[in-house]
Amino acid sequence: LFLATLTYDTLRFEYEDFPETKEPVWILGRKYSVFTEKEEILLDVTSRLWFTYRKNFPAIGGTGPTSDTGWGCMLRCGQMIFAQALVCRHLGRDWRWVKGKRQMDNYFNVLNAFIDKKDSYYSIHQIAQMGVGEGKSIGQWYGPNTVAQVLKKLATFDTWSSLAVHIAMDNTVVMEEIRRLCQSGVPCAGAAACPAPEPDVLYNGCPEDVGLRERLTLWKPLVLLIPLRLGLTEINEAYIETLKHCFMMPQSLGVIGGKPNSAHYFIGYVGEELIYLDPHTTQPAVEPNDSGCLPDESFHCQHPPCRMSIAELDPSIAVGFFCNTEADFNDWCQQIKKLSLVRGALPMFELVERQPSHFSNPDVLNLTPDSSDADRLERFFDSEDEDFEILSL
Repeated sequence: LFLATLTYDTLRFEYEDFPETKEPVWILGRKYSVFTEKEEILLDVTSRLWFTYRKNFPAIGGTGPTSDTGWGCMLRCGQMIFAQALVCRHLGRDWRWVKGKRQMDNYFNVLNAFIDKKDSYYSIHQIAQMGVGEGKSIGQWYGPNTVAQVLKKLATFDTWSSLAVHIAMDNTVVMEEIRRLCQSGVPCAGAAACPAPEPDVLYNGCPEDVGLRERLTLWKPLVLLIPLRLGLTEINEAYIETLKHCFMMPQSLGVIGGKPNSAHYFIGYVGEELIYLDPHTTQPAVEPNDSGCLPDESFHCQHPPCRMSIAELDPSIAVGFFCNTEADFNDWCQQIKKLSLVRGALPMFELVERQPSHFSNPDVLNLTPDSSDADRLERFFDSEDEDFEILSL
């Protein structure tokens, strides 16, 4: 709690707040040493887009709430994990935000996709209203699976990012399904068929001088979200090593989850502690200033990141990965296969080439996400709907 009271304008580490440990610090696939790379760790954390509760934004749906304080924390975490995918897509994992430094247009294009107004691709307005189709009324708390399903639907309208979003259900990632999704309908008949958001950017965010063939590569960048339940009421210790490994992969987008009904965006770990960004701060909604620029400092967490013991994690989470190319996806598959060989680590999900025969047809599920099947999975994954009966033996 004491971390949250630090002033946001300090770009210096309060060094005693970060453990002096020989253990490496892992942030979204990057490894750091606390002793030699403190500044780099903080810069990496600060560069992530940080979405918190906001107040005084335009009413959702015209007459709904003008603040998401108290109910929007998982929606904000969904925005953060998705914003990280867009940063990787359009700016690259190595991109860094420096206070006061002029940022490139693509950065503002990414940020604008999340601004609190109804016409931003991934605004709180869009997420809350799209959630109504998933059976959530506006202002109702979401679990990790609901927010993942809603973001998948919203991504179809984001032609600039042109993402393939896959949500792996039943703890199973089916490689064939993902390849089919990422290779479907990517070539488009010349740039004219793809509306450009601005003259010098093509629909997929590539500058014009990139060869046409490269632009039309047969792979849509993949955002893979895997809703999981890692225990009944608390996380099963056997999953902890595997969870840590997820933060080591270069494809890592982190994890959304938290404590019961209090969501966080987990971006890494050190020792037995998870490192996270916390949406539970209410800031005023941001408007472009007179010159049309968007003041962006409040979208970057400029104090040391929060930490909590892995053992405190609510077992209901969603893990995210971003594979920009087919090679990235193949590499990810190899790493997941190697993970199954780590001693004392229980796999959190299964990786299979083809759909197991006991599954229902995926296309039927995709076409009817509001079916009773989806409701059943939602009840299974969402901690706010937990209704377990413990049977005595």
